[in-house]
Amino acid sequence: MTQEITTKIAIFQKKEIRKIIYKNEWWFSVADVVEALTDTVDAKDYIKKMRKRDKELNFYWGTNCPLLEMIAKDGRKRKITSANTEGIFRIIQSIPSPKAEPFKHWLAKVGYERVQEIEDPELATKRTRILYKLKGYSENWIEKRMRGIAIREELTDEWQKRGVKEQKEYEILTAEISKATFGVTPSEYKKLKRLKRQNLRDHMNDLELIFNMLGERVTTEISQQEKPDTFVKNKKVAERGGSIAGNARKQTEKELDRPVVSKENYLPKSGDKKKLK
Repeated sequence: MTQEITTKIAIFQKKEIRKIIYKNEWWFSVADVVEALTDTVDAKDYIKKMRKRDKELNFYWGTNCPLLEMIAKDGRKRKITSANTEGIFRIIQSIPSPKAEPFKHWLAKVGYERVQEIEDPELATKRTRILYKLKGYSENWIEKRMRGIAIREELTDEWQKRGVKEQKEYEILTAEISKATFGVTPSEYKKLKRLKRQNLRDHMNDLELIFNMLGERVTTEISQQEKPDTFVKNKKVAERGGSIAGNARKQTEKELDRPVVSKENYLPKSGDKKKLK
């Protein structure tokens, strides 16, 4: 497995924090984080005392802090105790250091916001819109993206009613719709756009979003009407729903004399309402 190591992360006061991609997410060196937040000269001893002081953290440690291969400070590859983002925030909660306080306040704020969103789901939608706007997306694009999110949720709810439970099954059905709609699966689509861990739909242009919504919405409508009761039947419905969108895409490409599927990423530049680059 190719490991990617980045040494600087602004959130940790620009200290050098080693990290690698493992199971499709970032995992960080626990010792580097502890050193950055405490200025200790012996991170290993600090971690030992911290685990002894925090019994729950110690119980959590074995399962959630695996040894992953990274480049050590001597330049050699070594097994380093690591944690993902969730794990790092849990560890920070157990560090009694002034440098850790901003993170603890941030965690409290995020937790409070999540409670608010449970009580009023519209808040989550509003915050999502704000985040897209801050990234530079146009109001028109945001409207399509938000509608697409709602359509996707309706589809997954429908699949759940039809007995789809496993994540792998959701991925297979989604791939069926995408293949029938665009001629490529989501993983192939991401490769085409040169994406890695980014959300594919956040990099679709208007037409791509529209046909994506069409394929998923038609699939939902067919499923609600026919009520498929096996995974095989759900898969056939997904292919049929995607084919409707696929035929519309092909007709659109014929009229426009250009492909809808684009290798470009929808990444607005500052000052531009819409920019493909």
